[in-house]
Amino acid sequence: MENEVLLVEENTIRSKILTIRNQQVMLDRDLAELYGVETRRLNEQVKRNRERFPDEFYFQLTRSEVDSVMSQNATSRNLSIFSGQDGGTRKLPYAFTEHGVAMLSAVLKSEVAAKASVQIIKAFVAMRHFLQNNARVFVEIDSIKQHLIESDVHHKENDKKIEQLFSLMDKYNVKDTQGIFFQGQIFDAYAKFESFIAQAQSEIILIDNYVDLSVLERLATKRESVNVTIYTVEKTKIKEQDVEKFNAQYPTLTVKYTAKVHDRFLILDEKTLYHIGASLKDLGKKCFAFEVLDSSIIPLLLQNL
Repeated sequence: MENEVLLVEENTIRSKILTIRNQQVMLDRDLAELYGVETRRLNEQVKRNRERFPDEFYFQLTRSEVDSVMSQNATSRNLSIFSGQDGGTRKLPYAFTEHGVAMLSAVLKSEVAAKASVQIIKAFVAMRHFLQNNARVFVEIDSIKQHLIESDVHHKENDKKIEQLFSLMDKYNVKDTQGIFFQGQIFDAYAKFESFIAQAQSEIILIDNYVDLSVLERLATKRESVNVTIYTVEKTKIKEQDVEKFNAQYPTLTVKYTAKVHDRFLILDEKTLYHIGASLKDLGKKCFAFEVLDSSIIPLLLQNL
């Protein structure tokens, strides 16, 4: 079951995220499937740990909300969830917010649940960023829909306008070149850092004077063919045995020492240069920013290490 969890694509998880009561949630049945447990056991654990699940963490759907979900997700599987056609009960399902999902992994106490929880929360974060980045587009969609209702435009013309509007999604969903994270945004900051790592095709160079095992955990998410070089100070918390263990599973990592650099930099494939305002082990603990610098600086930077 563990391997099956790791193979679940983010898009598959995101397709199970619903908007109910103006917030993003996932239903107990879908979460139970991803966590590798029965829906009944999942809900039993919630009841046994009720103090850990306040109302903002989860809630039970009303019949009208169930009907609304069914109308928006009219597949045989979704219908069976609520009607009991797949052998389940007819009880109204429970919906869990992002915080509820995180708490579930704690009460279920299994490695599968812990790993699935990370993937699910990443999907929540990605969905939230997508909605934020495309808020303008969604407003325009609502405006056009209202206009179409009022003006009764020809059907083909309607389709053409909607297609043109959706084509704007790629235009507005541009790659971030700078950003700022505030104190407490630990998960969002680490998720952003891992998105940087995922871009690398062959090489990652990290320049950071304060490196520990948590940084290696993040770097372990790289592609298999990507080599990693870390430039840090000699008093780093990374030991030789840490490097050996990392290379035994995620080759190849090389640690080099320098005392010439104060700031933190991340270089991907010698063509993308990120300047990061905080050491990677401290992401999200205090306010910091990142930005993409001119890649022509990379050779000069490397020469002066």
